[in-house]
Amino acid sequence: MLSGAKPSFYIVAADTLPEVFLKVSEAKELLETGDAKTVAEAVAAAGISRSAFYKYKDKVTPFLDMKSGRIITFNLTLRNKPGVLSSVLSIFAESGANILTINQSIPINGCAAVTISAEVSGMEGTPEELVLRARKLEGLRKIEILAG
Repeated sequence: MLSGAKPSFYIVAADTLPEVFLKVSEAKELLETGDAKTVAEAVAAAGISRSAFYKYKDKVTPFLDMKSGRIITFNLTLRNKPGVLSSVLSIFAESGANILTINQSIPINGCAAVTISAEVSGMEGTPEELVLRARKLEGLRKIEILAG
């Protein structure tokens, strides 16, 4: 960085920020999750004015610390039978993994490729244990940890 140049962004602990920034972030989350249908509803729930929201909404974004949450991608091959994907998802839910994305191909030759990305920091057990449990399911042809 050149001498005298100021960085465009700062990472600051939330407890040091003015309360309005945290409330703007809260209002944005209410809108994104659908818990608030309108800006008026979101700002009322967060306890800020609409003008404060509009002033800071494009300037305040929470920092997702990838160290505090681990995202792992699993690659699976499933038989094209009713309930197989549901059984796999049950194992993820029972272990406490938070599924972020599911991508499934159209079945070819009776099998479908499925990719599941999950946040696993709150999981009971390890991702490897989840894989071992899933391998016991009828209709699961293959499961492996692809990235994470």
